[in-house]
Amino acid sequence: MPRLSEVIAALENLWPAERAESWDAVGTVVGDPDQEVTRVLFAVDPVQETVDEAVRLGADLLVTHHPLYLRGTTTVAATHFKGRAVHTLIKNDIALHVAHTNADTADPGVSDALAGALDLRVLRPLVPDPTDPHGRRGLGRVCELDHPLTVRELAARAAERLPATAQGIRVAGDPEAVVRTVAVSGGSGDSLFDQVRAAGVDAFLTADLRHHPAAEFTAAVAPDPLALLDAAHWATEWPWCELAATQLDEISDRHGWDLRVHVSRTVTDPWTAHAASTTPSS
Repeated sequence: MPRLSEVIAALENLWPAERAESWDAVGTVVGDPDQEVTRVLFAVDPVQETVDEAVRLGADLLVTHHPLYLRGTTTVAATHFKGRAVHTLIKNDIALHVAHTNADTADPGVSDALAGALDLRVLRPLVPDPTDPHGRRGLGRVCELDHPLTVRELAARAAERLPATAQGIRVAGDPEAVVRTVAVSGGSGDSLFDQVRAAGVDAFLTADLRHHPAAEFTAAVAPDPLALLDAAHWATEWPWCELAATQLDEISDRHGWDLRVHVSRTVTDPWTAHAASTTPSS
């Protein structure tokens, strides 16, 4: 069985820490480098639900996309929910490793997994990484459909293919407009509106779209039929867990590690219910 340090080295090769944004907090949060690893669990969020799942599974390593402590802390006391997660991990000899913005821009990365879940063909990064001579790394992806769909049909495909959440898929734009090219970005994407306009796509699928930026964007692109599709943050990033698990499986096979790699299907999206608006009768 490999030691944690060996598995982490393999993960760091996939998602080097130096490619994370300067504000990010990636890497190993807890864990003994010399402990053996036999079972690994991938999840989006390092919350108590996924930590408890790792305990039940008998995992030695939990790999998450989101950081546990993004802004730092002065305490890991179990009186706080993040401290409780740390205590649970350490008491059960479970390491925690985070790959966040370094996984967003990787090749393949979070947006490749999102595009794959929607059967989109990736053409190029939406925001290329200037340090990549091959032009494959970067934030978001510009994609094309194998055959045109309406915005309504693309939204229905996203609702069907992405994990179910209370939010579902929201649409801004003409539902009957034809879509041939799509930009996607897992996680929050309204900071990328300028790049989306420059890409010349028919639609942009991302998460966490806010009222004013979305309204200003749709007004700015009019009369072009560039639609926005807003999915749940967790749902747009969950496909990466399956991609990452497959990558670690391949590494395990290559090294003869015989790791057992799992993907959490625990829904950690914070929204739990949705009441659709109704049109008052006249």
